[in-house]
Amino acid sequence: MTAQHPDTVYLDHLGIACALGCSKAEVAAALFAEDMPRGVAMSSLLDPRQPTSLGAVTAELPTLDHLPVELRGRNNALLSIALAPLREPVAAAVDRHGADRVAVVLGSSTSGVGESEAAHRHFAAHGEWPAGFHYRQQEMGTPAAFVARELGLRGPAHVISTACSSSAKAMASAARLLRAGMADAVVTGGADSLCRFTVAGFAALGSVSRERCNPFSANRSGINIGEGAALFLMTREQGPVRLCGWGESADAHHMSAPDPEGKGAERAIREALARAGIDAADIGYINLHGTATPHNDAMEAAVVERMFGACTPCSSTKPLTGHALGAAGAIETAICWLALARNPQHKLPPHWWDGEADPALPVIDLVAPGRRADVPLRHALSQSFAFGGSNAALVFGAA
Repeated sequence: MTAQHPDTVYLDHLGIACALGCSKAEVAAALFAEDMPRGVAMSSLLDPRQPTSLGAVTAELPTLDHLPVELRGRNNALLSIALAPLREPVAAAVDRHGADRVAVVLGSSTSGVGESEAAHRHFAAHGEWPAGFHYRQQEMGTPAAFVARELGLRGPAHVISTACSSSAKAMASAARLLRAGMADAVVTGGADSLCRFTVAGFAALGSVSRERCNPFSANRSGINIGEGAALFLMTREQGPVRLCGWGESADAHHMSAPDPEGKGAERAIREALARAGIDAADIGYINLHGTATPHNDAMEAAVVERMFGACTPCSSTKPLTGHALGAAGAIETAICWLALARNPQHKLPPHWWDGEADPALPVIDLVAPGRRADVPLRHALSQSFAFGGSNAALVFGAA
């Protein structure tokens, strides 16, 4: 085995629950399907009177009745599914390093807001809070507390909440813990669950599409809200995928709109490439933020064309998963992980859209369903751009 640089970190194990499925095999099969897009579908989950396209997890979720009330809820139920394949390797890490040397760093933007919404509706109707509600369900740190309790961990445990870049930044933070010697293993990723608050909020901005979203199309009209959880065990021990580099920036251009020139986004990508020690030409696939909003897609297409030209394969997978907000970076990392580690046919994650290019946007190489890479992927890039100009980029490599 080739000796590895001591600062190299690996994503050794993956657990996932999203609109595409609740296991690596289910998600990979749905992701690489060539006949029709899976995942996002018309749903009445949040409002029976106004069905809309959502990236909802439709599998039955665990009840978490064995836990204190403050740790129950949809967000943690999604995390519970993603935890299942990590339990054994995390237990091995605890046996090897000790529970105080295994950390938890997650990203989330909603935490338990859905439970709070239901509780407030109950209070308005009955004048009292419902049984089974605790205000701590909505606290931002609750997902990390849940994971640490479930796995018996006593290392650092915290949640990063920077809107749509939350879990990408969480993985960068996890890598820093390892490199600083503050932990020997980190459970990292993110989770967000559907709630009326986020759908109504984005609708008020005119950013929600009732139909499946259509990134980079001349006909794009907004996002589909999604949900899910993706978790990894990150260590310095060789695994199937490396986190080669990360970059972060905060350009603070506008509360909800990106800098049209994409200066902050480009800065994050350049930092990630530099930390990885590779050039833009070494990237074989880009998972785009690709929200299908007019401003994001215009900015992102300009940055990608400026940095990578028109020939680097790229796609937005949000027409399949929906935009899972604080979990988006983790879910899209999982998609890159599957493309790098579980992909003997070298399939590229597809870009599902209507094919009507916006003539106002620079040309980028959007991946048609069924397309395969000419050579096995060596490096992939994932981009996450959030409200307030909170940007993150992650570079992954096949081990």
